[in-house]
Amino acid sequence: MGIQRLGLEPGEAVRFRRPDRGRWQDGVATGIERDGSLAVSDRDGAHRAVPVELVLVKARGRGRGRWEPLLERAARTVQLHLF
Repeated sequence: MGIQRLGLEPGEAVRFRRPDRGRWQDGVATGIERDGSLAVSDRDGAHRAVPVELVLVKARGRGRGRWEPLLERAARTVQLHLF
């Protein structure tokens, strides 16, 4: 199941903050690393392993887009497809 267990789809837009920098950086979720961190490709094409507690994802729903912590999305139950 991989990245779907966190409530993400491959290629979904994310924001992440590196501990040594104060600004949010945009990226795309690509998978899960062996250590449990999120594999992210940034806008320059560099691949990074980012701890999930430092990641925001675009909130699903109507209206203006907002960002939510990845851990909040992962904590919600996911309805599995039956067929």
